[in-house]
Amino acid sequence: MFDHGKFERHSLLLTVGILAVVSIGGIVEIAPLFYLESTIEDVDGVRPYSPLELAGRDIYIREGCYNCHSQMVRPLRDEVERYGHYSLAAESKYDHPFQWGSKRTGPDLARVGGKYSDAWQVQHLINPRSLVPESIMPPYKFLVEKPLDYALIEAKMTALRRVGVPYSDEMIASAKADIAAQVDEFSDGASALAARYPKAQIRNFDGDPSQISEMDALVAYLQMLGTLVDFSTFDAVNTDARR
Repeated sequence: MFDHGKFERHSLLLTVGILAVVSIGGIVEIAPLFYLESTIEDVDGVRPYSPLELAGRDIYIREGCYNCHSQMVRPLRDEVERYGHYSLAAESKYDHPFQWGSKRTGPDLARVGGKYSDAWQVQHLINPRSLVPESIMPPYKFLVEKPLDYALIEAKMTALRRVGVPYSDEMIASAKADIAAQVDEFSDGASALAARYPKAQIRNFDGDPSQISEMDALVAYLQMLGTLVDFSTFDAVNTDARR
């Protein structure tokens, strides 16, 4: 029988033992990753955020939405039945930082895109309890009134490109024009935006065409979550085989 009494009586020996066990466990878990070509599956449809979606994501983070809403559907039956297909690593590969989270004071938002109308999202953000009486979410009415500040959008996209997000020179140069185009489906730049960002939703999101508001950006971000991958044709088996 292993004599653990020696470890219990000598703190230095116990520390060395802990380090040895943790090191062995770490090597067993980490070493295999160096032999994999990629730990993220190659999934059709995943793209970088459009400039407006990116601005909306920044607002989502700024307002602490991740504190109450996760963005990760776990591969469990009850979660899949409620929220939809379990989350794929590829869906978050352009997130810096990712928004998986673990807290669900409110529901998971990984598949919220298209679940509700723009009007519903706007009203819910303005006065959550007008639609969900039991909600404890604070109101965000000011987002409708506050113009979106996107003066630094090119710099943000350039920084993201440095950490692996594939924004092209054209995408960065067209960033401000693309923000204006995404809230106006009849603009001259709408078709070019759609070509650069497939499945980008192009319309006025907050119901007020007189300005581009922070509400426009946040709703645009929410409405694209979970919409990029076509799960009716997604084949997890063949996707793993391509890795």
